[in-house]
Amino acid sequence: MSKVDVLLGLQWGDEGKGKVVDFLAPKYDIVARFQGGPNAGHTLEFDGKKHVLHQIPSGIFHPGILNIIGNGVVIDPIVFAKEIGDLEPFGVDATKTLVLSNKAQLILPTHKLIDKALEFAKGEEKIGSTLRGIGPTYQDKIGRHGLRIGDIIEKDFDAKYQKLKKQHLSLLSTLELDDDFHDQETQFFKSLDLMRKFRIISTEYLINDSLRSGKNILAEGAQGTLLDIDFGSYPFVTSSNTTTAGACTGLGIAPKQINEVFGIFKAYCTRVGSGPFPTELFNEEGEKLRKLGNEFGATTGRPRRCGWLDIPALNYSCMLNGVTQLFMMKADVLSGIDPVKVCNSYNSSNGVTSEFPYDYNDSYSPNLNEMPGWQLDGIPDYEGLPKNLHAFVDSIEESVDVPVTLISLGPDRKETVLKKV
Repeated sequence: MSKVDVLLGLQWGDEGKGKVVDFLAPKYDIVARFQGGPNAGHTLEFDGKKHVLHQIPSGIFHPGILNIIGNGVVIDPIVFAKEIGDLEPFGVDATKTLVLSNKAQLILPTHKLIDKALEFAKGEEKIGSTLRGIGPTYQDKIGRHGLRIGDIIEKDFDAKYQKLKKQHLSLLSTLELDDDFHDQETQFFKSLDLMRKFRIISTEYLINDSLRSGKNILAEGAQGTLLDIDFGSYPFVTSSNTTTAGACTGLGIAPKQINEVFGIFKAYCTRVGSGPFPTELFNEEGEKLRKLGNEFGATTGRPRRCGWLDIPALNYSCMLNGVTQLFMMKADVLSGIDPVKVCNSYNSSNGVTSEFPYDYNDSYSPNLNEMPGWQLDGIPDYEGLPKNLHAFVDSIEESVDVPVTLISLGPDRKETVLKKV
């Protein structure tokens, strides 16, 4: 029986997972998305063109690969229809290469209103939600009254929809939000007609049957480990499990089926929205990283907060996920920056610690080490990279005891360097 490889982010999301999935995809028969929703944006760039996917797996541009949206995903039919439309100019017929889990949850127009109302009610304590309805949809899932994709092909779907909509409107009346959603509702039902053209099945059977027949599967995560609902910087997190364990529950596979775990991280750190960020830079250095790295959200366009690489956080993520290989992104952004800084521990009221804090606050501060910077010239093989970049990679490997096997030097597929272990 074949195994499942998992690819996920190790920071606060936006690590560059889309590019890596697209780069690795030719090695796999199936690419399956296991959690998250349209609050994620996976950016791919090839042939001089940029593509942003939100819910559709990043293997969609490879015609020989089957793509699966798993049961752990929450899906907005309106966003889904737009994504499908955006693929058509590139000759992608997604009805042939994309399968939907009948157990994935649906995001209703009223979910987005509830998201907006709850976030605004928090005032200065808002968590930085993308307002895409993700949290309220997962709340309905856990509350056991959400709607699933499989419901849209049942005869009683309209009745189920109206029942949930009524519950939502009752809640919204107490939150003092009275936004009109008539146009959104019209688009929602029109988009459902498109979704019904796809295979809507129990994808857990498809995945496990594929494993038994010897097919290779890549499980694609969204967001990042430090946004995990259980282990992230709570409450400033997403509403799903972004770790390797989430691949098991989000696709219906047993833990013993997991083979390689590819952990993606940037050579520095970024974060969108509110919440703790130990190495954040509030000065010109942070602004320089933002400009050089084009650090603006693929989904929202929001500017990302920027800071130095955080080794305690990276170590924590490697531990939680059982990472077997590290992929370092955006090493090119640090080209020309000298010195490069790295956080190796935190000062706290209880002394120095290298443990990622339960509740990071003003009593903590990062201990930063300086390393000499590097200047890149072209895309060489690993041996041809600057010696200072080699030293940077070596120090990371020594700190987390996981090999760095891929280094990204730009957004295009071709701007990738592989390192033999």
